[in-house]
Amino acid sequence: MTDEKSGVRLNKYLSDCGYCSRREADRLIESGAVTIDGIPGHLGDRVRPGMEVRVNGSLLKDGAKKVYLALYKPRGIVSTADEREPLNVVSYLHYPTRVYPVGRLDKESEGLLLMTSDGEIVNRLLCAAGGHEKEYLVVVNKPLTEEFLKAMRAGVFLEELKMRTLPARVFPETQNSFRVVLTQGLNRQIRRMCETLGYRVRSLKRLRIENITLDGLSPGHFRELTEEEKQELFKRIGMS
Repeated sequence: MTDEKSGVRLNKYLSDCGYCSRREADRLIESGAVTIDGIPGHLGDRVRPGMEVRVNGSLLKDGAKKVYLALYKPRGIVSTADEREPLNVVSYLHYPTRVYPVGRLDKESEGLLLMTSDGEIVNRLLCAAGGHEKEYLVVVNKPLTEEFLKAMRAGVFLEELKMRTLPARVFPETQNSFRVVLTQGLNRQIRRMCETLGYRVRSLKRLRIENITLDGLSPGHFRELTEEEKQELFKRIGMS
């Protein structure tokens, strides 16, 4: 079962089957929820042809058609597949095929969230070294200043994380709002940056992830990505 010379690693197998991301697969494996031919799986185990893999007793089957959705996540919904969270986005969406979120969007935030059954695209988009663009519209509690905009563009040192954010593209929209394009995804990054500079975020909406936008969607609604959108996205993240 743990032969390193053949088969697919167990976490990748769960991801390829469209069950969850590799990160979530690791959690499931460590919790004892995954079995291979009836035996509890372990991190590093490999799955070879003919083996039977189950999660919480349910048999997994590879080869299902991958699903790619753009969802307008409303405020109050949590970007997790963890069913212990009553407001989790998977239960909220209630899609007939199992899908899970690509990354996170704060509970207090709204906007574009990609949902998929393709574990590989999750791994690619969440890779910190990828530099994948995400664009947000931010409304703050007081007028913008040149000093604030300059600091946001240059990068802000976040004391609680002991690190400086990467340079960002920032475009003022109104006296109290701006668009920002980030290439990293630190926890509550925009809110932390604004707070460090003496501002409070009143609303935050994600408008775009790479070439996928929120256009045409209203809160709580979703759509399938077009073939053109998928191919362009795959190209940008190195999957084509």
